[in-house]
Amino acid sequence: MLGDEKCDSYLLFYGETALGNGLRAFLYSLGLAYCFIGLSAITARFFRSMENVVKHSRTVVEIDPHTNTEIIKQEKVWNYTIADITLLAFGTSFPQISLATIDAIQNIGNLYAGGLGPGTLVGSAAFDLFPIHAVCVVVPKAGELKKISDIGVWLVELFWSFWAYAWLYIILEVWTPNVVTLWEALLTVLMYGLLLAHAYAQDKRWPYISLPLSRSERPDDWVPAEVASVEYKDNAYDGYSQIHTVEDNENKEIVDIFSIHSENKEVADSIYQKVPPVEDLVETPNRPFQKETNSEDLHLLQLWKTQFIDAIKLENPESRNLNNIYLRLARIFWQSLLAPWRLLFAFVPPYHIAHGWIAFICSLIFISGISYIVTKLTDLISCVTGIDSYVIAFTALAAGTSWPDLVASKIAAERQITADSAIANITCSNSVNIYVGIGVPWLIDTVYNFIAYGEPLRIENAGGLSFSLLVFFCTSVGCISVLVVRRLILGAELGGPRFWAWVTSAFFMLLWLIFVVLSSLRVSGII
Repeated sequence: MLGDEKCDSYLLFYGETALGNGLRAFLYSLGLAYCFIGLSAITARFFRSMENVVKHSRTVVEIDPHTNTEIIKQEKVWNYTIADITLLAFGTSFPQISLATIDAIQNIGNLYAGGLGPGTLVGSAAFDLFPIHAVCVVVPKAGELKKISDIGVWLVELFWSFWAYAWLYIILEVWTPNVVTLWEALLTVLMYGLLLAHAYAQDKRWPYISLPLSRSERPDDWVPAEVASVEYKDNAYDGYSQIHTVEDNENKEIVDIFSIHSENKEVADSIYQKVPPVEDLVETPNRPFQKETNSEDLHLLQLWKTQFIDAIKLENPESRNLNNIYLRLARIFWQSLLAPWRLLFAFVPPYHIAHGWIAFICSLIFISGISYIVTKLTDLISCVTGIDSYVIAFTALAAGTSWPDLVASKIAAERQITADSAIANITCSNSVNIYVGIGVPWLIDTVYNFIAYGEPLRIENAGGLSFSLLVFFCTSVGCISVLVVRRLILGAELGGPRFWAWVTSAFFMLLWLIFVVLSSLRVSGII
């Protein structure tokens, strides 16, 4: 019980142990909430960098067989489906993957797997499936419908998502109870490759492999073009124009889910300006060829400088134009809370560099670091409150490590014309959590144990997992059934009439509460 025993673990310094358990639990919970805000902010930046990666195209030269002339066209480097499964799902699942891998490396030489076990991943699957669907279904504007354009690809992804947890149950409860062999770990990792191949085959409609389902019209761009303006001001850069800009929706990125919106939308929209791509800035007739590189460098430096300037601003034109003094003070207070995160994330290079790859990788590093702190905080909360670690895993830890999934799906539901990426991120993240998030750590430990000891990897505290999986399957059937009904009646999975969108959202949250309560009661030995 809370306060009965003293927890000797601490986060920053040993003096924390002198505080009461109740106060420590409160402070650690505040820290956990603050980390969630940071994850929301960096995931928005990660999503922007990923958009730039996916938008990258290459020049393809083809010969017209009839006229024998060359046809030059631009072709996307990334396939829609593969981008969703790899860049989006893998990127947002990176907290679970990195933490499990670090945990496995720390446990090398131990016959038993580390503490980041299947319970956390099942909890993350439930959070991905229920709360994230609940958020995405209400994100579109009132009356706006967003449906899955390629239902065949979604069915393939859904199959592999469910099979991932069925496979987990088979390994731990049927074939080799509480033991993972080298071949089981290797097959788990290889199944991620099978998912990619099967989804790509369905996207390309390969015969004998793909489902005979048609695909509705899909936009050419992964995200629709945004209406934006550019402001030019003359300055002395050898005849060049200096570009004063605010990075696309930079302020909105940082607040994202928890933002305090202005009532005057026209004022809010007017402060955001879009900078044209670097190649457009350097290819003008009045600029000498030898100056192109310098112009590009100046543009990128200006963008990076703007990130730091915006990070330390507590007020922007939007808040200064608010008539309500209390709302203005609330925005200033909120910006003060966000200032440390904004200053930290300003070190992430602009996503215009290297087609967004550098910003993409840096964002993943920040996501991994914050998620590691989230894990430490949840361990401390479990320590000072006496709550079973599995209960913490099902709730706080699952929510914390899945927060990037929620933010990325929310942004995709807002910005994309279809619901493919928002929903694909949910189903594919569940697959990635098992095939990569637990498969790679298992493979690391089983290979070492096989070479060093000739022994398999043993799984400790697997009790209650089969019950949690059973509850998850039952509730997930209810979730998918509602999506199917919405497709048949409303014509789309996301959006629609406001009343029914909120009813659907509430039902998804109810399913999540059922899973959490029943699983927690089982783990605690109450049922």
